[in-house]
Amino acid sequence: MAEKKTQYYMEDVEKLIPYARNARTHSELQIAQIAASIQEFGFLSPIIIAKDNTILCGHGRFYAAQKLGLKQVPCIKEEYLTEAQRRAYILADNRIGLNAGWDNELLKVEIADLQGVDFNVELTGFNDKEIVELFSVDVEGCPAENKEYDEEEFGDEEFEHECPRCGFRFN
Repeated sequence: MAEKKTQYYMEDVEKLIPYARNARTHSELQIAQIAASIQEFGFLSPIIIAKDNTILCGHGRFYAAQKLGLKQVPCIKEEYLTEAQRRAYILADNRIGLNAGWDNELLKVEIADLQGVDFNVELTGFNDKEIVELFSVDVEGCPAENKEYDEEEFGDEEFEHECPRCGFRFN
């Protein structure tokens, strides 16, 4: 087995080359989320590049760095994989992480603690709908999706209502 060495250093963003056959896509929303994460936490995950500066892993971080106008980013230069291993690693790096799950009870604790210290929880990548769903109470017979009605649909009727999920009372 060949010696596996890596070299960490700062590289000019303009010298990095996106992998032309990168099968992973990044929406503008996700790039904005990555950029916000970099602004809040710093650039903690380096971009992995090949000898010729082709990006193997970290395309989203690369696009976020461009969006932020960063001149240099932390990189690790891979110098030992075969071409086939390199191509497989690009896929594996993106796919294997998707195979993970969540411990919802611990996730609730973490999100609640962050909300308790008034931290912008959206910086975690979870949106409001996901957070509401995480904390919702499953009630037998309650539909998964709630519909919001306009007041005109009820005329002059007034009535008390209680949400079966959270117990919130309203007219």
